[in-house]
Amino acid sequence: MVEGGENQQAAAAVEGEGGEKKELSKSQRKRLAKKIQKAKTRQLLGEENADVAPNAEVQQAAQEALEAINASDGTPAKKKKKKKNNRKKKKAPQGMVGEQTDPPTIPVADLYPSGVFPIAEEIPYHQDFNLHRETSAELREAERLIKDVYQDVRQAAEVHRQVRQHMRKKMVPGVKLIDMCEELENFSRTLIKENGLKAGIAFPTGCSLNHVAAHYTPNKGDNTVLGYDDVMKIDFGTQINGRIIDSAFTVSHNPKYDPLLEASREATNQGIKEAGIDVRLCDVGAAIQEVMESYEVELDGKTYQVKSIRNLTGHSIAPYQIHAGKSVPIVKGGEATKMEEGEFFAIETFGSTGRGYINEDMECSHYMRDFDVQRVPLRMPKAKHLLGVIERNFGTLAFCRRFLDRIGEEKYLMALKNLCDSGIIVPYPPLVDVKGSYVAQYEHTILLRPTCKEVLSRGDDY
Repeated sequence: MVEGGENQQAAAAVEGEGGEKKELSKSQRKRLAKKIQKAKTRQLLGEENADVAPNAEVQQAAQEALEAINASDGTPAKKKKKKKNNRKKKKAPQGMVGEQTDPPTIPVADLYPSGVFPIAEEIPYHQDFNLHRETSAELREAERLIKDVYQDVRQAAEVHRQVRQHMRKKMVPGVKLIDMCEELENFSRTLIKENGLKAGIAFPTGCSLNHVAAHYTPNKGDNTVLGYDDVMKIDFGTQINGRIIDSAFTVSHNPKYDPLLEASREATNQGIKEAGIDVRLCDVGAAIQEVMESYEVELDGKTYQVKSIRNLTGHSIAPYQIHAGKSVPIVKGGEATKMEEGEFFAIETFGSTGRGYINEDMECSHYMRDFDVQRVPLRMPKAKHLLGVIERNFGTLAFCRRFLDRIGEEKYLMALKNLCDSGIIVPYPPLVDVKGSYVAQYEHTILLRPTCKEVLSRGDDY
């Protein structure tokens, strides 16, 4: 009944004398729509409530009447569809204020003003002799007493994650490796708020290609370009107050290398799983090798078993000391030394299609002051000057020739050689397997906390 009355009103509104149709202006349509809404309200709520604002039901009826007007005019009604916003809002990590820019320019410390940084992954100890640790109140209290150390290393880890997340987009065929490394290092400096030896880069960016397993970064004048068929290991580090994050991953654009990358990644994860307080290092190595050598990769019609490189290892990490004394083998038969509570370890694996054995080769780029050597008499004035520059800028952290170029040092190669010959500075040349082979690497820094192990450098990517 109501529907019929509204249609009559609509018809009267559009027909003039002699039955001629009239074109209603926009304002007339609006006024008519209001009248219809009022009429509907009167019908539903009574005369005394005619001026009440229409509810959802009333508005629907008014819309139907307006459609009737449009239909009588021969114009189809245009409904305004409300667009659905299907984009999911990104939840910022707990304690994070705001979002990082793209490219990243905001120091991580500014994104977490509370000073509490995200925990990437915590894994309970699965060994029977460690099961009590998860519920021990005494051990939880021990963790609380050194929380500042945890926050330092978590901040360095968050910088590592954000830098590599952005830089992955730049690691494409055709990129010049020296430009890529310098860009990555500059982002690291920005996000960590570089401050001398208190905060900054822990060691040069490694970008070793194919049969080169580690310790390659371009020197000045090196114009090497990444190719589609290259297998590149990206190994870089960050540090806060000497607490080092050492983490690496492999980039390959040709999918035929995927099994090789997967072998190293899963072997590293197995090493992390086996690690724990009072666990023997040789047991970790045996578990890594078993996973690594269960993989095969087919390249150009030939099948290769992936081999663990037997003379490369992971290592313990101490403040300002990237190699702190303990080695984590990646093959069985290593030392029976045990991991201890509170230690940091770099669990890293290298899978190769070659011999599974490396040698030093090519031009050296990595150097580091010997942590245990104190003072050695130097006769060359230039060597004395260079040593002072190294100690002020890098301390016992690794550096490369590009870093010396960046801070303005010139004609230093003879002085650097003199420091190496004196045993104060140790050169670390590139480590290579047989030419024509391919090596993949994955690495994480873990912390053996009293109650659990924390994979500090874990991210969504690996």
